[in-house]
Parts: sequence; structure tokens; C-alpha cells
Amino acid sequence: MILGLLFLLALSASRLLLIALFWDRVSPTQGLAFILLQGVRFDLILIGLSIGPLLIFKPLFHTARWMLPATGWFWSIYLGLVSALVFFVEASTFSFIQEYDSRPNYIFVEYLAYPKELMGTLGGSHLVELIAFSLITLLIFWSVFRWMRNDPCSSTTIPSRAAILAAPLMMIMVVLMVRSTLDHRPINPSIAAFSPDSMVNQLALNSPYSVLYAIYEQRRDAKDSNVRYGAMSEDEALELVLQDAGIARNDLSNGRGPSYHLQSPGFVFKRPKNIVIVLEESLGAEFVGSLGGRPMTPFLDAAASEGIWFEQLYATGTRSARGIEAVVTGITPTARRSVVKLAETQKNFFTLAALLRNQGYETSFIYGGEAHFDNMKRFFLANGFNTVIDEKDYENPDYMGTWGVSDEDLFNRAHQLFRETGDRPFFSLVFTSSNHEPFDIPEGRVTAETGPDGPRETAVKYTDYSVGKFIEQAKASSYWDDTVILVIADHNSRVYGDQLVPIERFHIPGLIVGGGIEPRVVPGITSQIDMLPTLLSLAGVRAEHPAIGHDLTQPEFRDGAGRAMMQFNRVAAFMVPGRVVILQPDLPARSYLYEAGGTLRPDPQADPELEKLAIAYSWFAPLMIQHDWYQGEL
Repeated sequence: MILGLLFLLALSASRLLLIALFWDRVSPTQGLAFILLQGVRFDLILIGLSIGPLLIFKPLFHTARWMLPATGWFWSIYLGLVSALVFFVEASTFSFIQEYDSRPNYIFVEYLAYPKELMGTLGGSHLVELIAFSLITLLIFWSVFRWMRNDPCSSTTIPSRAAILAAPLMMIMVVLMVRSTLDHRPINPSIAAFSPDSMVNQLALNSPYSVLYAIYEQRRDAKDSNVRYGAMSEDEALELVLQDAGIARNDLSNGRGPSYHLQSPGFVFKRPKNIVIVLEESLGAEFVGSLGGRPMTPFLDAAASEGIWFEQLYATGTRSARGIEAVVTGITPTARRSVVKLAETQKNFFTLAALLRNQGYETSFIYGGEAHFDNMKRFFLANGFNTVIDEKDYENPDYMGTWGVSDEDLFNRAHQLFRETGDRPFFSLVFTSSNHEPFDIPEGRVTAETGPDGPRETAVKYTDYSVGKFIEQAKASSYWDDTVILVIADHNSRVYGDQLVPIERFHIPGLIVGGGIEPRVVPGITSQIDMLPTLLSLAGVRAEHPAIGHDLTQPEFRDGAGRAMMQFNRVAAFMVPGRVVILQPDLPARSYLYEAGGTLRPDPQADPELEKLAIAYSWFAPLMIQHDWYQGEL
């Protein structure tokens, strides 16, 4: 019980420190008392989860003297590990919030599968913290272990009857602590939501609980394909989405899903054009001068007048896999993991590569790092990509960083492959990595920036420089006139803010260039999912597919798609000009007024039809995955 009290004091102190550090965001909510009271509640839940097994089972082991030696060692090691892990996770919170604007969540454990990249990132940007916290973690483990080993009660036996009677009483107490309510369902993080600032809402939690709950949710989501918002029939959801997308519902008689339709291109060529997608790591609009950001992308700013430039393009999520999902498959985002990672999408799932391969294209994925990261290699090879090139396929690269070869090496390899393809049309996804923490880049290419964000801004400039060199190479090549190239970010650099969904942090650059591309600006709201049908149209590809994005070459969409979808952890947003509908688990849809660069303000005249459409779009991807309707090859 003493250890439980120490946990409670330590977690409360950590919460107070975080409140002080982020007081500028906590103060406007006027929720200090709520955060502190709910914080005690969630801390007791963690104590029940971590120390509960000791309270329930340890007395049983003290009923026989022969069990005492093993019992002492086991519980000493167990409590030492628990105490050390609780400290390490909670101590990492401030840095995690700075990076992701969230308490540690599933990302915290997901990257453990990639130790090279993880250690490189931590060693590059958080080396002092990593060393200090690791040493303190070891010290805490040893201190608790020694304390438990020296406990005079560890050699005491108790009557069997007392231990058997105590066990169910302890179990009831632990269950009540973990459930924290007598209602039908135990509490979850939604009980702590009281303000529009998602990060502030999470301060009432503690980080070990946040990670454990994220793991629980991730395992549940992997098994449950019905993760949806709101109440609506499947038929109504499909009808609303397909009507909004301008697609006639397929009757399923041909074995295709309901969204399968024939797309006729806006352009016709003797030979369909090559398609290249350059997916840029972590490039938000705040670094792009022509989008109102800092002038860190001189190539993009200059090239905006040479192709199709998107002024209000929004990413669907905050992770690379989510960006890949949007531009390569065209499916809408969900509260689940990206389809790149889901078990049920690892075969016969629709991708642009699968469609084009069936039309005679050579298809490839070109990456500078290890292609198994985020399950990319498995997903791509199973769903239409003929070739996967990653860091092991580069001979004598000029520069090797934490996340693989430099972007210059990446683009040189891509350019070489494209020149060697010959007359056969090709599709390629080229994914950069130099603009990823710890921002390892070769020296002497760009002028280094200074200040707290200096390394990040320098890496942005280098990536832009590398893309510019590639486009210049392509312009001088034999494939330029027959190629459509999309340069687009996978997601913003850091998504944070005092809104339920920080809309502006989803704003990303997008540019389509190539031989014969008519320069123009698309001023209206557009989503990453609109890129797939637009590229098909620009390349002159006539095809059947299930993607519901808008073809931005069509007259009705030349100024933009008019809507965008965003997924921010467990919160979804559906955006139209001036309005945003927010969807949260177990809560009704909420409508907000929005102006670019501004905040979300509750809409006093909420549009029920718009809220229904937002819910319908949130249902689309779960329905497609559940019923196997988003198929690739048949």
C-alpha cells in the first residue's frame, strides 16, 4: 500500500508539472480542478492494474513456508519492473507531447519493432533525456527491488483461512479501483474530455494508463471491423457517400463492391502516361512560403506556377502509413490503423499499383530506408507493386542516415530506374525520409537554419532541394513528356493545437507537374484521397475502381473537391467551406464554424444533413474492409 501511495503522489506531481508547463492551454479551459480530480481517479486505476495482482495473490503465497523464497524474489522483481516502467513512461510525457501533442499512445510501443530507427531518432534529438531517464529507471528498479527484499514481512507466514478470505475481498477492491464506477461499463479516457483541446483533456490521464489503453484499443480494433461513429444503417451510409461522390451504386452482381465504377479520363493519349508519386515525409504547409508558411521550400514555391498547385490540400492523418493509405488506395481514414497494417488488407486490396499493373504498367516502390517499416513491403508486394527498392539496394550511397540513404540517393535511384524502363508505362511511389527526426542530411547542400527548429527546417530545405534536383533531371529525360508527377506530403510535421482536431496542422502542399500539364491553381478544399482519380485522369487511364475521391480535372471540381476528411487519434473531422463536423467515440456529432487559420467555434445553426454526411463518410472504409468490398484483382 505504501508503494501505491508513492505512485499516487508521483503521478500527481507529474500532472501538476505538466499543467504548469502547458498552463497557456490549460488556463482558458478553466478545468484545473476537473483535471486534478479526474487525475486521481485514473491514477487509482493504474495502481489497481499494476499493484492489484500483488494485493490479490501475495497473501496466498505466504501460507506455506516453502514458497517464501521464490515469492520474495518474484514480487521484488515484479514491483521493481512496474515501478521502473511507470517512471520511464511518465517521464517521457513532456517530450512526447512536444512531438505529437498527445500523451504517449500506441506510437510509444509501435516503434519498438524498429529498434534501429527508434534509437537513431532518440539518440539524435533526445540523447540527454534518454541517458538520464534510463539511469533513473535502473536506480528505481534496484531501489524497489532491495526494499522489497528487505521487507521483514517477506518471511512471515499467515494462516491459509485468512489468505483465502482476504483474496476475494482484495479482488473486489482492485476491480472497483480499475472500473472506477458501478455503472454498466468501466470508465475510459472519454470521461476526461471536457474541453475542445484534446491534449488538455489527456492531462487528467497518466501516461502508463494512456499507453495500456492504447494497446487495448489497438488489439480490439484489430479484431473489430465495426469501429464507427454515430448511428446509421449501412445502406444509408453507402447511399449518402456515393451520392456525394457522384457514383452510381454497383449492384454487386459482378462480384465488385458497391463503390466500383468506371472512371473515364479527362484526357486521352495514344499511350497512357507514366505516374510518379513523390511522397514527402512530414512536410506541413507551415514550411511553404506560397501557402503562408516560412519560406523553406524555394523549389515548391517556384514550381507552383509550373503545374497544378493545391492551396487547400489536407492530409487524412498524422502518420506516414495514413498518407500512403490515402494516396495509394484512395480510401477514407478510420479510427483503426491504416490499411497498410491491417491483417485483413494484406491480400487483394485495391491500390493504384494493382489497377495500373493490370493495364500493363511496371509498378515500383522506392524508399531510402528499410521497406518493412510500417509493414509497407508486405502490403505493397501483396497488392500490386512488382518491385520494392529499399536501403539494401543502393550501391555505395553518398550518404547514409538513421532512416536510410539520403533523398538525393533516393531520387538518383528512381531516375535511373525510370530511364531504364523503356517503352512500358510505369507507376512508382517514391517515399522520402531525410526530413524525419533526427534529420540526418549531408552537409553543404543548403544553408543551415538556427534556433530550436533549426535541424527540422534545414532538413525541409534539403528535401525540397533534392526534389528540385530530381524534377530538373526528369525534365531533361526522355520520360518527362510522358509522365505525370505528384509531389505531396504524407502528413504535417507535428500535429498539435488547442482544438479537438487542429485543422491547420493537416494542411499540406501538393503539386502535379509533367509534360503537357496545364499550370493552374486549385483554390478550394481538397483531400489526399482526391489524388488517385485525378492522376488517373491526367494520365489518360480508363479504369474501374472503388475509390470515391473526386477527379479534379472535371469541370465541377476544378476549384477543389469541396470537402476533406481528417483523423486525429480517435477523433474524426469532416470539413467543408466554413464548417467542420467533429466525430468522437460514444458522443454525438458536433458542428463547428471554421475559418482558415482560425479556431473551431460551436455552430449555433448546426446542419443535421451535413452531420449525417460526415457520419456516412466515417462509415465508408469500415464497411469496405468488413465486407471485402474494396478489392484489387479478381
